[in-house]
Amino acid sequence: MTPPAPIAAPPAADPASQALPPAERAVTLAAVVGAHGVTGEVRLKLFSEELERYGSFDVGGRTLTLKSLRPGPNGAVARFAEVGDRNAAEALRGAVLSVARSVLPPLPEGEYYHADLVGLPCLSGGEPIGIAVSVENFGAGDIVEIERPDGTLFMVPVALAVTVESDRLLIDPDFVE
Repeated sequence: MTPPAPIAAPPAADPASQALPPAERAVTLAAVVGAHGVTGEVRLKLFSEELERYGSFDVGGRTLTLKSLRPGPNGAVARFAEVGDRNAAEALRGAVLSVARSVLPPLPEGEYYHADLVGLPCLSGGEPIGIAVSVENFGAGDIVEIERPDGTLFMVPVALAVTVESDRLLIDPDFVE
């Protein structure tokens, strides 16, 4: 029940993005880890295997247009039309490449994008217990982080304790602190 072809966990969702309607929330697909060579290419840490499908990305309010992408050390090497030299590539270190949720392909029944779960109310035993604030995957499956009304946070494993519905998450009471 994870996004298609994920290969690493993306950074936590941008809180400003969560205020947007779900279809327009930013979904991070890659992060720039450094420059590659002297002609403006960048090394990317990938969170999806299908970057070519999108063509352009939001990078901190700026649009970058993908010219080429090839496998690289621990990820990929990309060239963007707007990045012409090593200095410009180095300036992107740490930047994340995002697209609006609305441009992602539809998923089969029973699957979800992490971005779709963030912001959903969480209930346990029919009672509200908080809001989903992030979804992480540290290698053993998805984990949803829930913020209680008092601001405290706790995590539950999706596969064992969460029933995903279109407008809420139902949490097994045995996993609620």
